[in-house]
Amino acid sequence: MDSLSRGIDFGFGIRMVRGGEVLYVQSNREDEVHLLSLMSDLVSAHGWPSGLGKVAPMKMTELPEVHPIDRDPSRSGQGEKLPWCQLADETARSISPKVVQVAVNAFDQVQDVLIANSEGLRVEDQRTRSRFSVSVNAADGGELTTSSESPGAMQGREFYDRLDIPSLARSSAERALRMLDAGYIEGGKMPVIIGNAFGGVIFHEACGHPLETEAVRKKATPFADRLGQEIAQPCLTAIDDGTLPGVWGSVRVDDEGMETQKTTLIEKGVLKNFLSDRIGAKELGLPRTGSGRRESFRYAPVARMRNTYIAPGKDKVDDMVSSVDEGFYAKILGGGSVNPATGEFNFSVQEGYRISKGKLGEPLRGATLIGKGQEIMPQISMVGDDLEMAAGMCGASSGSVPVTVGQPTLKVDEILVGGR
Repeated sequence: MDSLSRGIDFGFGIRMVRGGEVLYVQSNREDEVHLLSLMSDLVSAHGWPSGLGKVAPMKMTELPEVHPIDRDPSRSGQGEKLPWCQLADETARSISPKVVQVAVNAFDQVQDVLIANSEGLRVEDQRTRSRFSVSVNAADGGELTTSSESPGAMQGREFYDRLDIPSLARSSAERALRMLDAGYIEGGKMPVIIGNAFGGVIFHEACGHPLETEAVRKKATPFADRLGQEIAQPCLTAIDDGTLPGVWGSVRVDDEGMETQKTTLIEKGVLKNFLSDRIGAKELGLPRTGSGRRESFRYAPVARMRNTYIAPGKDKVDDMVSSVDEGFYAKILGGGSVNPATGEFNFSVQEGYRISKGKLGEPLRGATLIGKGQEIMPQISMVGDDLEMAAGMCGASSGSVPVTVGQPTLKVDEILVGGR
């Protein structure tokens, strides 16, 4: 066991808004004089007028119970996690002596949030999340491959009771071993089939971030002036939904106090909505979507994704494969990077296979998918019926927040694949 941690973090932040300008101060000192002094100094430093404004009487907003918790992690000991970690470690190592390292993490968090504003809003929320990850390294001579599984949910300790830990460990180990014996891909432009679940990370990064008003209001996105225009083929519909019960990226209320909602971003290829917070919606003249999010009291909220996915279509994976003469099947994606202002991205492929004459071939490694979100979207010509979701963490200007990515299997008619 490498580390064990348990802690309590407390604090509060105050956001002051004047037109499109935002000032923010945060502290963990429950000292009224200290807090008022911080606010006064901040306002003075920015040349804002001082003095009291109007404050409406506060009224508590009651939220519906959407994510019931059976076992509160804050009332459970850390010790019960150790057998789960040991089980994953032992299962993965039993697959092959080529498994040289197994990293396992069991995480849960209870976050209590109180949001109030001078318009009279007062709302409280409790957010309980759990996540379990297994990462396996396999080695043979000088070669090393890594594979991982990291499911998560808005649940308490009951999440672990329902988890098939041996299956997660075996899946990670077997994938690492398959890729260890794989040859390297030869890069170039080609048709690519992108697998479901975490394959949705490309849409999240290359299209989702550019649809947040934090980027749109700064014109730092290729989609800024394309609302109502066709940006993809009619087979594609994309959604960001914070209402899904028990799902990792869900919230009952955003960090500005607005109840969450389901937002259709792209409908049958047409850009329908942006994801907005209070500031972005007001500046752009758009409705708010309940997307103002932040990691903690240390950050001011901005428009962020929740559970973002491409809706299922009608195509079958076998039909996608048979439609490709020579190409690549990126079954599971790994990490990557994106420039939201330009939509340029690159993502490594954790598990991939050659497609030749309409049939799946041998496993291939070393592949990277490279492109621009606005150019790849119109290239998606087939959308599968096998939607799956995957938990992740998303970092941006308001910190790191839990998000879910997802998609069914997709066929991209042409994309640049980088090789060794």
